[in-house]
Amino acid sequence: MGFIYNGINSKNMKIKARLTSWQASPALRNTYEVVSGKAGVADFGCDISERIITISCSIYPQKSFEDLVGVLDDLAEWLNPMNGLKQLVLEDIPNRYFYARLTEQVDCERLLRTAGAFELKFICPDPHAYALTDEQFTISSVGTHEIQRITGNADSEPIYQLKGTISGSTSTYISITTNGEELRVVGALTADEALVIDSGLVTAKITDANGNTLRNGLPVLDELNFPILHKGENEITVSAVGATFSELKILAKSRWR
Repeated sequence: MGFIYNGINSKNMKIKARLTSWQASPALRNTYEVVSGKAGVADFGCDISERIITISCSIYPQKSFEDLVGVLDDLAEWLNPMNGLKQLVLEDIPNRYFYARLTEQVDCERLLRTAGAFELKFICPDPHAYALTDEQFTISSVGTHEIQRITGNADSEPIYQLKGTISGSTSTYISITTNGEELRVVGALTADEALVIDSGLVTAKITDANGNTLRNGLPVLDELNFPILHKGENEITVSAVGATFSELKILAKSRWR
């Protein structure tokens, strides 16, 4: 196999790569509390920690040791962790990507005079894998709608793009209720603008028809109640009071745990 990091394939870097293990579930962060007079501990649940991906790599024999070092120099520049998190795609599971960077030094073991082997250990602060081809939905009328997420195995933090007209007065709003949780838009929105709500980044912005940011969108929300989509069926109800609803586009941000 190979892997693609920041848009560059390991094969193009003269590196052979393979997965020798797979972390089926990231490390857990458990919350326990000792209760006096009670056996055991009180369990307050858990959350998942960062994900670690280890890739075994080798470099085929080069013409000279200098050429081998040259390949490693190019690798060091390509995978420089000082450049921050980049998209990582593993060819063995090509339908998803991670945001990752190196977390440890890379020591190359010299197998032959001009060949070597080493391990790359990547850390994913966000342990989820995201769909390369994401699920998208469009709602064009008020009322209750059912959408079904098929990809992934975990709840997702979608991006909503709302179009409509709201005057901004206290009695006008557009309401979007996702699986029983209401997000009410009360601020002014014109017909040529769009409100983009990003649950993953916990932000909102208002853009023009070309997608250029015009202003912060958080002030137009009645409450910071960002939507969550479940795997499988999701119920979304849209209503408008004294306002005009045009369209709601949903990018699911489907993901795996």
